[in-house]
Amino acid sequence: MKQKQFVHLHLHSQYSLLDGAILVSDLMEKLKSQGVKAAAITDHGTMHGIVDFYTQALKNNIKPIIGCEVYVAPDDRKNRNYSKQEDKNYHLILLAKNNKGLKNLQKLVSIAQLEGFYYKPRIDKEVLQNHSEGLIGLSACLAGEPQKHILNNDFKKAKEAALEYRDILGKDDYYLELQENGMAEQKIVNKGLINISRETDIPLVASNDCHYLNKGDDTAHQILMCIQMQETISSTNKLEIHSDQLYVKSPEEMWEAFAEVPEACENTLKIAERCNVSLNFDDLHLPEFDIPEGYSANSYFEHIAKQGLHKKLADIPADKHKAYYERLNRELEIIKMRGYAGYYLIVWDFINYARENNIPVGPGRGSGAGSLAAYAMGITDIDPIRFNLLFERFLNPERESMPDFDIDFCMNKREQVIKYVVNKYGDDRVAQIVTFGKLLARGVIRDVGRVLEIPLKTVDKNAKLIPEKPNMTLKKALKEDPDLKNNIESVENGRELLEHALKLEGLLRNAGMHAAGIVISDKPLVEYVPLCKGQNNEVVTQFEKNTLEKVGLVKFDFLGLKNLTVIDEAVQRVNTNNSTKLDINKIPLDDKKTYEMLSSGNTTGVFQLESTGMRNLLKKIKPTTFEDIIALVALYRPGPIGSGMLDDFVKRKHGTQEISYILPELEPILKETYGIIVYQEQVMQIAQEIGGYSLGNADLLRRAMGKKKPEEMKKHKQIFLYGDKNLGIEGAKGRGYDLEIAENIFSLMEKFAEYGFNKSHSAAYAMVAYQTAYLKTHHPIEYMAALMTCELDKGEKVVSFIEECKRMGIEVLPPDINKSCKDFTIDDGSIRFGLGALKNVGYGAIDCIVEERENNGPFKSIYDVCKRVDLRQANKKVFEALIKAGALDDFGKNRRQLLQVLETAIDLGQKKQKYKKEGVVTIDDLLKDANGDDDDEDEFYPDVEEMPENELLKFEKEILGFYITNHPLSTYSAVLDLFSMKTTELSGYSDDTQVTLGGIVKAIKTHITKKGERMAFVTLEDIEGTIDLVVFPSVFREHVRNIEEDRILIVKGKYNSDEEKESVLVEEIYEINEAIETLADSLLIKLNMIGFTEERLNKLKNIITRYQGTLPVKLEIDNPTKYKLSIEAGENFAVKPSLSLFKQIEDLLGSNTYEIMLKAS
Repeated sequence: MKQKQFVHLHLHSQYSLLDGAILVSDLMEKLKSQGVKAAAITDHGTMHGIVDFYTQALKNNIKPIIGCEVYVAPDDRKNRNYSKQEDKNYHLILLAKNNKGLKNLQKLVSIAQLEGFYYKPRIDKEVLQNHSEGLIGLSACLAGEPQKHILNNDFKKAKEAALEYRDILGKDDYYLELQENGMAEQKIVNKGLINISRETDIPLVASNDCHYLNKGDDTAHQILMCIQMQETISSTNKLEIHSDQLYVKSPEEMWEAFAEVPEACENTLKIAERCNVSLNFDDLHLPEFDIPEGYSANSYFEHIAKQGLHKKLADIPADKHKAYYERLNRELEIIKMRGYAGYYLIVWDFINYARENNIPVGPGRGSGAGSLAAYAMGITDIDPIRFNLLFERFLNPERESMPDFDIDFCMNKREQVIKYVVNKYGDDRVAQIVTFGKLLARGVIRDVGRVLEIPLKTVDKNAKLIPEKPNMTLKKALKEDPDLKNNIESVENGRELLEHALKLEGLLRNAGMHAAGIVISDKPLVEYVPLCKGQNNEVVTQFEKNTLEKVGLVKFDFLGLKNLTVIDEAVQRVNTNNSTKLDINKIPLDDKKTYEMLSSGNTTGVFQLESTGMRNLLKKIKPTTFEDIIALVALYRPGPIGSGMLDDFVKRKHGTQEISYILPELEPILKETYGIIVYQEQVMQIAQEIGGYSLGNADLLRRAMGKKKPEEMKKHKQIFLYGDKNLGIEGAKGRGYDLEIAENIFSLMEKFAEYGFNKSHSAAYAMVAYQTAYLKTHHPIEYMAALMTCELDKGEKVVSFIEECKRMGIEVLPPDINKSCKDFTIDDGSIRFGLGALKNVGYGAIDCIVEERENNGPFKSIYDVCKRVDLRQANKKVFEALIKAGALDDFGKNRRQLLQVLETAIDLGQKKQKYKKEGVVTIDDLLKDANGDDDDEDEFYPDVEEMPENELLKFEKEILGFYITNHPLSTYSAVLDLFSMKTTELSGYSDDTQVTLGGIVKAIKTHITKKGERMAFVTLEDIEGTIDLVVFPSVFREHVRNIEEDRILIVKGKYNSDEEKESVLVEEIYEINEAIETLADSLLIKLNMIGFTEERLNKLKNIITRYQGTLPVKLEIDNPTKYKLSIEAGENFAVKPSLSLFKQIEDLLGSNTYEIMLKAS
């Protein structure tokens, strides 16, 4: 008996975000197994997935039908006069009959997103009428317009609605949709739709509104909906779906369900026959570049490149010019042959615009830095011949994918370049690019765990059992670790957690916007891709970047790099203060002082080189060449670190490990990296030298090695060893190399290709790193001021830079209303704090203050400020912030006085400004003018003392986000540094690393566990930042006496990080004096005998006697001209250590005159 056919025409894939639970790949497998010949994709209001669906369907010999379930506004798509709860929209399925229908569908979906979005993307009947050609409509689910009227017992309106849709779409192109899902309402609706069909001859069609793949997946789908709505499974607010039937049913199940209306199933086949859409993947839709008369795109591109190279060669020795011209000509031929001359010109044009408008552009990024043509045109600023970078890593005849220039711009001016591009090509041809987040292995465990109300700590612990490897899945993790299943299932609801997480893993979780990607087209984008809106109303493509490339649209990356802004700000400051102008692109790359600074590891604020691990590495490697920095950028990654490559690199650089080469031919390739394969380009060069590959084919080999597919590697190994005539590859044997040696080389390449990094990218970023290091070394004040200016809104970063300034001997002066600007500025060899870093002080208020000061001179008092500054911009909150931050301290009044008179000063100021605006002159004004008096006599200040220091420091913390004049912990910093690390050093640590931290308790939140035990969440603050401490019940019980606000503690525990924040799981807690007593081995007191008197010695004895205890005291006696010796004081001079003891020693002997020696750990 011939199998019955059925086509699902109403189906929601994973691209119906957090609603459709069907992975396209899984769908194809199921349809194929059912013998189904066609299927449709109809996601809610979007067409994100149509290309994925189309290509996968064709691969599986299934006919793809492209559609969408749109929302139709009851009146005008722009009407927003109803609440979310009312949801007056109607649902409608639209399917593309042909390519005209596809274009219209893309336009409708784009209009819905860009014009009609109000909780949902909505069209209306007017735009449907205008774009109905080539479309078939189905009346959809219970939310379809006829269905809603039927459920409201208004058969007349239901019939009128159905006839209206038929009139809009055409006599044969509208169908009434029947579903069989077990819901009572659906039975009522089906009966009504059948009656309408009989009365109007509008045909019926069957569907199942598929939202998940298999029978039994309904609970997993309900959990997915809870993730979307941020509800739990027991919540009364969750959206209840009263059906377990919304799966991809087999043709037999569908025919059985609609046995009484078989024509509804037959019509799915008829509709499928009528839907014939073909997507075009062959054409490139580059925007048309405006070519000057007399040129073609190719000839103009060649002209610009050769002209640029001619200028560059002025700084290059003449004997090397030939190599540059030969390389350029080779590149030009490949670029023109591949049709990318226009692409280069477009990029050159907007970079040229940036440079002409003083917008800093990065030296390069990614493999594009390997193109000499790009360097010649000024697209990049790294000489690829000098640094041995390969063009073929970017573009070659064998490579199918588009080249892709990633361009870094100054963070503050990136938008200006984008605006230029929009104006040049048209706002309908430029858009940002969508990205998708997925429910990945760890994330899906966390999300499902939250919905199932499993304790967060338990869920987090289970999530962390899944290895953090690239492409790791839950299924893979379960296979690799047999205990993982038992660990997850052993907790309450663990079995359900694992079951549903496995079903939901891999689905899309959310849509976002690519951080840098812009697409530019030759026609309005809606001709090629549906559009939507970003969070800030940006126009965004509904296709992600790989899909855009497939349909022939080209992505351009406009990245905002803060460090370019820092460099620009620093150079501007240098050039303002110096007659000799600095050109950052012409600094020497062999500057000895810069390499000394790098080797010291004092790289706070240096691009790419400031992490704790990198600083330690710099101290070991002690770079001496620019090539060393390129290698550092490439090597400081988990793969190379874990493989031991870094250690070998350090040893070989310093001559403690022999550098050897399997063959002498490898030395020119590997010499700069001391015989180690560090770069992908080196893999390509070895393939060229030993295997006889072209660099294009070598790039394909490099890619294959990166993917590590066994079958592919076997094939490539044969080619490497024996060659391939069809590809023009000689092979190692053909080039006369010993096969055993060649095999070893291939294995070496295979091993290092896993860790190899793109040298072009490393070189470009090493240049930015070196430039920042050079500025910090030679222009430290200007550089640190620029660095802090670029981090105005990041208090913790600013405080770490202020600490670095102190280390460098640079004074950071407090904010001052008469001297500070918005930014951090240079003030007579010091850095003046910027007002822009103060909380509650907006840029508008700052502009008013600075403008008034510059136009009419410094302010004399708080009253003077309030009379002169526009109080609409600078309100009471602004002045309170300025006072608390100390910006008004120079008026000679204390902060308590200023706060107490603030309201009076504002009232007087408002009156003065009002009179001035109205042209009113008071008798007081006339008398003061006549007598030459100031307004000062009206100023009143209460006779009150300044607030205590701790209160002043609290104000500073409140307004600045950190302390500037002092820190509550500064007295203890020497002791804290001895026992603990800084909170800012934690990032980069792996979970469960043992850490010791010291700081002051700023907040405590106690919690009662399900077992009725008390635990605490504590915020600990040190000089550089804060960290959350988790104190579990057992630790809380033991140390509760120490857990108090404002207490200074030393804590030991395990570092913990999840997707949201960092914390430490506390194991031990010491009050600071207790920590000294517990962890100290002895106290060393340093005595300088020059000028040391008997009186001072007796005072020291008295101090020690007052603090008698058990900690041994040692004396380091130093007479610089004669001797230096250490002696141990007797038992009578042992002490009980405490901060007050140390303070008294320093008061008597001076700073740095004692040292606590720790017990061996």
